[in-house]
Amino acid sequence: VQLQASGGGSVQPGGTLRLSCAASGRTVSTNVMGWFRQAPGKEREFVAAIAWGGGGTRYADSVKGRFTVSRDNFKNTLYLQMNRLKPEDTAVYFCAARDSGVYDTTVPAYKYWGQGTQVTVSS
Repeated sequence: VQLQASGGGSVQPGGTLRLSCAASGRTVSTNVMGWFRQAPGKEREFVAAIAWGGGGTRYADSVKGRFTVSRDNFKNTLYLQMNRLKPEDTAVYFCAARDSGVYDTTVPAYKYWGQGTQVTVSS
């Protein structure tokens, strides 16, 4: 499975961005997919995850109510809509896929990773 993330950029506080992650190589429609982020000098952390049917989602407390994760299984694409962005959201964002349909919020649980896309929130 290959994952390609895109959509990062620079925005002012309060702004919005939408990240996309295109999957190829093998269908991941039955797998849990997620977004993680890593700020300079910090460990990679969980942001959001979504189940194969799209009906179940999980979010880190820091992004609840501001970020929305979704997926289009026909297009094999994962999305992260980010609203009301804050400077502390600045990080490289990675999409990832498990080899399982079971939720997990830990980095080692995800087998497939995209290359990351930079999000910078600054005035």
